Amino acid sequence: MDRVRLVQTCHFPATGVVDLAVSGGPDSLGLLLLAREAGLAVRVHHVDHHARPTSTDDALFVRELCAALAVPCEVHDVRVAPGPNFEARARAARRAVLPPTALTGHTMDDVAETIVLNLLRGAGLDGLSPMIGDPTKPLVDVRRADLHAYVAASGLVARHDETNDSPHHLRNRVRHEVLPLLDAVSGRDVVPVLARQAGLARDERRWLDELVGSDDRPLGDVDCRELRAWPVARLRRWLRVRLRSRDQGDGSHPPSFDEIERVIGVVRGESVATELAGGRRVARRDQRLREE
Repeated sequence: MDRVRLVQTCHFPATGVVDLAVSGGPDSLGLLLLAREAGLAVRVHHVDHHARPTSTDDALFVRELCAALAVPCEVHDVRVAPGPNFEARARAARRAVLPPTALTGHTMDDVAETIVLNLLRGAGLDGLSPMIGDPTKPLVDVRRADLHAYVAASGLVARHDETNDSPHHLRNRVRHEVLPLLDAVSGRDVVPVLARQAGLARDERRWLDELVGSDDRPLGDVDCRELRAWPVARLRRWLRVRLRSRDQGDGSHPPSFDEIERVIGVVRGESVATELAGGRRVARRDQRLREE
């Protein structure tokens, strides 16, 4: 894809100064180059997790590149202790230090991978439409291969994160094993198919949210006897909107399918309370739900 078409495929703001999250890898370098080619003034943010022996070299690479391009650059040092859920905790730490409007280099291929991951975890419409319509994800219609070719043609040599090769990370197995197998089984490139499906799911999700949003009563203002009379799809959506987790630096998230089903059990009188992620609890008292 030529440079002009590539820029036209992006969803950048029309004008202004934008913050960019740049790791030094090919995706984020492509984001930086495309934003500049789109005529935007940029500020670069790099997060050094100190999780790999080469992470300090990555930070130095980004600093030197930004100096050569005369682009403002801020390096954020964060420390994430080793242990379970490291990726999720590192992502939360990264989001906590980045400006909330910082743009990231997620591509259409990332959308497809995330859909597959969410399917494996069990997801509703929210999980089947990740990143679509998110103003911080301007490259979701760009293919990764096109982006990498664009960076290579610029003469820059991107940094390589060796953890992206490790089969210990589920996303890497989806990227290197599952999606190629789906391509082979279907006889086609499934990434655009999954991305198109994500767009359809996003449209339906927005419509459902509009329907649910017309009833703006708080959780505890609706009698459980009324809730029990609702179609279960409406009840699930209403609960998902009202029981989103508080933002702990990695965004707010809707409750899982299992959590929603347990809350519905409370609505129906099958139990008096249930626990939710984040140390929360939903209980029924006098036919009203309370989040504690």
